[in-house]
Amino acid sequence: MGRLFGTDGVRGIANSNLTCELAMKLGRAAAMVLTTNARRRPLFVIGMDTRISSEMLSSALTAGLCSVGADVIVLGVVPTPAVAYLIGKYKADAGVMISASHNSAEYNGIKMFSGDGYKLPDVLEEEIESIVIDHSKEFKPVEGADVGKVTYATNAVKYYIEHLKNTVPDTLKGIKVAIDCANGSASVTAPILMEQLGAEATILYHEPDGLNINQDCGSTSLDNLKKYVVENKMDIGIAFDGDADRCLCVDEDGNVVDGDQLMAICAVDMKERGKLAKDTVIGTILTNLGFVKFCEQNDIHFIATKVGDRYVLEEMLLEEYNFGGEQSGHIIFRDYATTGDGELTAIQVLSLMKRSGKKISELTKVMNKYPQLSINVNVSQEGKVQFYTNTKVKDAIDEAKEKLKDVGRIIVRPSGTEPKIRVMVECFDEELMNSTANSVVEVIKDELTKI
Repeated sequence: MGRLFGTDGVRGIANSNLTCELAMKLGRAAAMVLTTNARRRPLFVIGMDTRISSEMLSSALTAGLCSVGADVIVLGVVPTPAVAYLIGKYKADAGVMISASHNSAEYNGIKMFSGDGYKLPDVLEEEIESIVIDHSKEFKPVEGADVGKVTYATNAVKYYIEHLKNTVPDTLKGIKVAIDCANGSASVTAPILMEQLGAEATILYHEPDGLNINQDCGSTSLDNLKKYVVENKMDIGIAFDGDADRCLCVDEDGNVVDGDQLMAICAVDMKERGKLAKDTVIGTILTNLGFVKFCEQNDIHFIATKVGDRYVLEEMLLEEYNFGGEQSGHIIFRDYATTGDGELTAIQVLSLMKRSGKKISELTKVMNKYPQLSINVNVSQEGKVQFYTNTKVKDAIDEAKEKLKDVGRIIVRPSGTEPKIRVMVECFDEELMNSTANSVVEVIKDELTKI
């Protein structure tokens, strides 16, 4: 992780550590790093989610870009993957999304995309950080006619929805689906998309007020969706996060279908149709061991990367793979998108259900999940840094690995977006899984929360 950028952009409490001043500086630095001399006036597109602070930070970022001579097209409220797609549609040099994804409303973030629609590699993020923090290059304000112009897109949502619709061969008529929009970006796209594809869709949590994004809804809070699906006899429930770049599902019986299961469903279907490049799927070190076994059983090659969909994508680009993702629901269909796209994932799964005539619960049987326990420990920012050097924490983790070496595994890592240490244990012996996880968590609490 960098000094400003985490695993998914710059993130923090809006107007506290993520200030308008920082947004302006990031805009200026991005214009210097992400544009070339090929365009006399650089062009950026900027999208945002529904947080009360998104308009404020978008305006500050826009001001920063314009002050150094970059033009800006403001897309308004759109999903993150829409920004990635619309960079090409508007022939822009780069794009920015204002969002803190699955976090609550007080947070916000700035995600940047290069001109090809991909998230920035570490080297470019580090160059931007160097300009903002170390003043490695001086900003050059412009005057008069050289000041950047701002225009407001009127067809951004329409273009993005048309793109999504073109990825499925037929309508979704006959499928009863409940859609949880998380009171976020999907609120402006999912209702239109489902209506135009003909699904019998009930739209939930699609009335954002600036403060209710991800509040008891969305992909990180599935209880209400599970209840709705069962009580109303829906075929499937689908939940997005605040910026709609991830998707999780609920089957007709109210069971959660996570990103690993969705990848298994789609991977075997793609392989059968000859659409899975090199018969390979890219996941992360947190991908469930059951998915690894699924790949072995279906003659599919599996490659694990660091946590973060950006790293999944980087691996995909190295060898021209076309499918991968994360348990969290960030899934990348590279034939259609340059980043994780929740709505794209949703309609691919719904289309598969329509073609196969199978229930989602039946489709998930292709993979057996290993029991998995994840615990997030809140720590201070200093504690997060000292995670790497604290010997007692290291010893506790090493002891846990020794206990699990033949029956499971443990992964402990700092969050890339929040002041938390994430502990994940996987083991068929649930008693051993729980005791091992809790022993490590207690040491982390003792050592890293009071610093």
